[in-house]
Amino acid sequence: MRLKLRNPNLRRVLSSLLFLGVPSLNVVWAQGNGGSVQPTTSQCRVEAVDYRGWHAQRLSNRWVELIIVPQNGGRVMQVTFAGHPYFFVNPKLEGKYFPPDQSQWFNYGGDKIWLLPEGNDDEQHWAGGSDVIDDGPFTFRKVSEGEHCEAELTGTSDPKTGIQFLRNIRLDTDSPQIRFRATMKNTSGHALEWSMQSVSQYNTADPGDSSKLNQGFRTFAPANPASSYLNRYHVRFGPAENTAASIREDGLFTLRYVHMAAELWLDSTAGWLAVVDGTRRYAMVERFQFEESRAYPGKASIIFWTNGPELKLSDDGEVSLRSKDEPFYLEAEINSPMCRLRAGEACTLDTEWFPTRAGSEFHTVTDAGIVLRPLRALQQENGKIRISGSFGVFFAGRLVAHFYNEHGKELQALPLTDVDPSDLVSLETEIAPVEKPARISLHLEDRNGVDRGLLQEVQVGSPEKR
Repeated sequence: MRLKLRNPNLRRVLSSLLFLGVPSLNVVWAQGNGGSVQPTTSQCRVEAVDYRGWHAQRLSNRWVELIIVPQNGGRVMQVTFAGHPYFFVNPKLEGKYFPPDQSQWFNYGGDKIWLLPEGNDDEQHWAGGSDVIDDGPFTFRKVSEGEHCEAELTGTSDPKTGIQFLRNIRLDTDSPQIRFRATMKNTSGHALEWSMQSVSQYNTADPGDSSKLNQGFRTFAPANPASSYLNRYHVRFGPAENTAASIREDGLFTLRYVHMAAELWLDSTAGWLAVVDGTRRYAMVERFQFEESRAYPGKASIIFWTNGPELKLSDDGEVSLRSKDEPFYLEAEINSPMCRLRAGEACTLDTEWFPTRAGSEFHTVTDAGIVLRPLRALQQENGKIRISGSFGVFFAGRLVAHFYNEHGKELQALPLTDVDPSDLVSLETEIAPVEKPARISLHLEDRNGVDRGLLQEVQVGSPEKR
């Protein structure tokens, strides 16, 4: 969350994260680099730990660990995958806790839930800052561990907004997939209308020199072809002309991290965003279910915030930079639709996170992973087909190529290679199909034989001329 909320400017948006499988949002009646150690067992574990001086809880399986600090607003303070920590943790506040104090704002880092719409115009806007929503303690309960881990966080009811947040977090043993369910409950005696926001602060400092920014840090999300915003995204804060943000020819909104305060809104309908560290070669994909029939706060389903100095214009017309020592981080934020809640009602927002490996190139997200170097299938003069491409995968298992003729009939399915989310997948192989295929579809089957979906599908190209 931006330091912006300390002044009267209306800033950014809210928070919420989630649980279980396929993302959905519906109304219901209420009811690292921090000493990360990868578990050696295949079981999933929930255990109390000390994390940088905080009393924390750790959820972990063989791929990933989550560090949760319940007292500090129920934050997921760090996510570590294959030894790589993703989040910014404020070194000035490590191990500390401050009770809510409206005179200041405590940015601990990590990931949390916020409210939308934000501002101080009326009681239908959340003023933000250090209050029960941001800094109130959560209680922690271990629901299960072993075949899967599940934990429940319950926040304090906020008398000002009438809202209480609850959060479920789940890990399974067979993948690094992280499932969240955020619940927003109306604890007042009257009807309310709010939105939730999942706010994740990613570390954008250079891996070799923390005093410099990471030049290879990017974020991506599909732009809405029928966007309500000019240029298919909205500059909510910062300079209108920001060369770090653009819409690519393939329709992807891309944002390069620069050390400058800026907030960019997208009315994206695709249901995913990707955070890619091309320098460290790691990525995080956050998924959600876009609700086409519901209204979103300011029409935005996704918000990106780049932290850094603010451009200020004095009354005398002089331009200056304020707070040049701002830390390096980028916020990826997912908004829920607006929830109209009667007294005692609640709404839920489900999201999924998929950590994986990445590279300097990025093309898209599919059900099974991310496409880094697009799939190519070229017919060779010797009758074989040369298959190439580079991917990050969400599940351990194997890649299977499905071959189809020009009429759409499947000719055969051939396993190509074993894959693991912690390893970058680089395909360079030649295969000899039983018949001449016109099309190849590349799928990922997990270790239980479940088809986890498509990585990419392409036509077979003509023979290469030598």
